[in-house]
Amino acid sequence: MKIGRTNAGANAIRVVALTADPGFGEELQAAFAADAQTALMLIPGNLAALEGELNLEGAGVVVIDLDAAQPGEMQALERLIARLGAWPPVVVIAQAFDAGVARALVQMRVSDFLVKPVVLTELVRTCVRVAKTPAKTPATSQESTEAKIYTFLPAVGGAGVTTLALQSAMLLLNSNPRGPSSTCLVDLDFQHGACADYLDLEPRLNLSEIEPRPERLDRQLLEVMLSHHPSGLAVIAAPNRPAEMRSFDPDVVTRLLDMVSTQFDYVVFDMPRTWFSWTDSVLLGSNELFIVSQMTVPGLRHAKQLVEAIRERLGDGPKPKVIVNRFEQQMFSSGLRKNDIEQVLGDSFASCIPNHYAIVREAIDRGVPLEEVKPGNKITLALKKIILPQAEAASEEKGLSKFKLSWAR
Repeated sequence: MKIGRTNAGANAIRVVALTADPGFGEELQAAFAADAQTALMLIPGNLAALEGELNLEGAGVVVIDLDAAQPGEMQALERLIARLGAWPPVVVIAQAFDAGVARALVQMRVSDFLVKPVVLTELVRTCVRVAKTPAKTPATSQESTEAKIYTFLPAVGGAGVTTLALQSAMLLLNSNPRGPSSTCLVDLDFQHGACADYLDLEPRLNLSEIEPRPERLDRQLLEVMLSHHPSGLAVIAAPNRPAEMRSFDPDVVTRLLDMVSTQFDYVVFDMPRTWFSWTDSVLLGSNELFIVSQMTVPGLRHAKQLVEAIRERLGDGPKPKVIVNRFEQQMFSSGLRKNDIEQVLGDSFASCIPNHYAIVREAIDRGVPLEEVKPGNKITLALKKIILPQAEAASEEKGLSKFKLSWAR
């Protein structure tokens, strides 16, 4: 069953690789034979068929050549990772890129995954890297959870998505006891993105460097491409290219999603209105998905259509909620009222954000959060009820308790 070792030195990292592809197995042997840090143990066959026979005692890394289209392969991988626990790390080789498979691998918390055709030298480096990452104890593995991801998607142009995404990121940052470096704002509008401009930061994401080889994006390269606001908020944004229609391989964005979700507690995505080949992957990876619309009949109509399209595409994925921005309730106006909005959007309606454009404009011009312009402003308070409902409920309950105590006295 097993095919010999290469470089079986005393200090070599023992890599156990399983593949049903004889040609790929030969390539693996040649690649690991050229590296003095590793010793390869090759096992031919499918994971589903060999799962019960695998003896991984002493392995430093497990490499699985996975064909997700084969019955039982994904289930066998899930059982294997559950059995192994925190160690040894598992690296998966996928036959082709698939958004659903990528999402499942992220949820299983594999150490890394690559897509064929694989650059074998990169696979060897990946195995060495994950093998040298200290194993988490059960206590730390419970504390170190995957980031919670909030995604903001515009229903119409000029709806104020960037402002709401930015302020949401600030709320999450300030709510986290870890404080600075716990939250990242990612601008995925590579053509007209404004997150860096709104915060007066230099955009540092160099997509031309990542796109040819998405697997190069590791923790060190990610840190180089981060911009940091004085508040502690980390921002990932690319320089604007308004005259270029920029579309990228889904691997680039999926890799970016994977990296930031392991480095931060909270991640906020500012999405473009255009639907790209990687949009499904981002939406599937989200915990909370918000569609931002304006208080107009066309805006509400587009929001409802977008909700229906997302539900159809994502199935059991995250349920989209609509935020109606720049809401104004005028008592004697014949325009839209909140009841009209609720009737049109139904259970997909999240809330309304009041219109205080003067505060927003000043914050944008100064490159600061809204709270710095006007503490306790109505926009932040309304957004907090959506983004941090538990904290807001606890705050209201505490205020009510104080009122009761004061009344009792």
